[in-house]
Amino acid sequence: MAEFSASVYQNEFLPDGGTDVNAIVTLTCSGAGAAGQTGGGDAGEIIIVDTSGSMGRTKLEAAKTAAAAAVDQVIDGTWFAVVAGSHQAYLAYPPVRSGAGLVRMDAAARHGAHQAIAQFRADGGTAMGTWLTLAGRLFDSVPALAQRHAILLTDGENHNETPEQLSTAIAGVAGRFQCDCRGVGVDWQVAEVRRIAQALLGSVDIIPDAAQMQQVFAELMQRSMGRGVAEAQLRVWAPQGAEVLFVRQVAPTVEDLSARRTPVNALTSGYPTGSWGDESRDFHVSVRLAAKGLGQEQLASRVQLVVGEQVVAQGLVKARWSDDDSLTTRINPEVAHYTGQTELAEAIQDGLAAKAVGDEETATTKLGRAVQLAAATGNDEATSKLRKVVDIDDPDTGTVRLRRAVDKADEMALDTASTKTTRVRTQG
Repeated sequence: MAEFSASVYQNEFLPDGGTDVNAIVTLTCSGAGAAGQTGGGDAGEIIIVDTSGSMGRTKLEAAKTAAAAAVDQVIDGTWFAVVAGSHQAYLAYPPVRSGAGLVRMDAAARHGAHQAIAQFRADGGTAMGTWLTLAGRLFDSVPALAQRHAILLTDGENHNETPEQLSTAIAGVAGRFQCDCRGVGVDWQVAEVRRIAQALLGSVDIIPDAAQMQQVFAELMQRSMGRGVAEAQLRVWAPQGAEVLFVRQVAPTVEDLSARRTPVNALTSGYPTGSWGDESRDFHVSVRLAAKGLGQEQLASRVQLVVGEQVVAQGLVKARWSDDDSLTTRINPEVAHYTGQTELAEAIQDGLAAKAVGDEETATTKLGRAVQLAAATGNDEATSKLRKVVDIDDPDTGTVRLRRAVDKADEMALDTASTKTTRVRTQG
């Protein structure tokens, strides 16, 4: 049975007149078990493969191998389906026209899925919104599903739908399933695919070489099959008159959850976190209180993780007003670290966007700031990827020069990795 724990990192001391309380809440799950096997309901998996004409023979053959590898990782008893996507979407497996659009995995189903994947042909355009809409309908055809996850692969831009049509499709499936997205090659748009992944509580990354697809797909499915907690909600209580400024996941990736808020009661808000395996996640909660007198204390927030309607972990965020400068000016290392990591993600994305439109001055400033933040927060992966886009003269001051010849795959890898964070070294 899954066990959860919570730890809170903050400086609870506020100066006279101080109002804003910031805390990092670390939530850890162990013993999560396997998806669909823990008695919490069935799990469903859909593999969505781009079969548009731009895939060509080499990428499509690699995608077939990758999809088959993902099928091999699906646990017996899991409901699953395979979708082929171009300017339209079709159900490649199981071969049904009515009733349940997914089938339980067993040896016969695995063989049938392999045969269906082998028949993929590259043809047509790209309309990812239709792929997502079909996946939503397929998941809905099995009402007993407690856990719904998809893997989406694309190699190109969404040319056969307007941005508005894609937005409508994303909004239509948000909250209905999670989706990890991968782009192969360099002809797809990171921002476009990131929109899908973020809305569907998933991840986005680049597969620079088609030969890497098989390993990536197998690992994605293994990870999904290891999430035995189907769904958990982060709940944040704040006292009467207080304002929750924001709620962000800050590790392992930066995801602003504020816009996903749903009211639980007058003082409590809920935020979706999706399914959980054996892992730790860090959340940054910021609350604005009414200032109290020196020496007074107040509970600023109660942060809970809820599975079903059961509270499985809880952390308390506190506030104490003091006139002792040695206490009130102390910067909590966890809060400082993740504030820097959040700014790092924004600096990378803003810098690359400026570079794309030829604004070299802004690009240099933003990417220089990113280099500075990556060095300060110990994010070695970000520093390594930034070095492929800029020449670093001084990481401490963020003095950089844009490189004239940059591999597009390196630029896209930096973009997709911008939201990945490192844990604060002093945490423990």
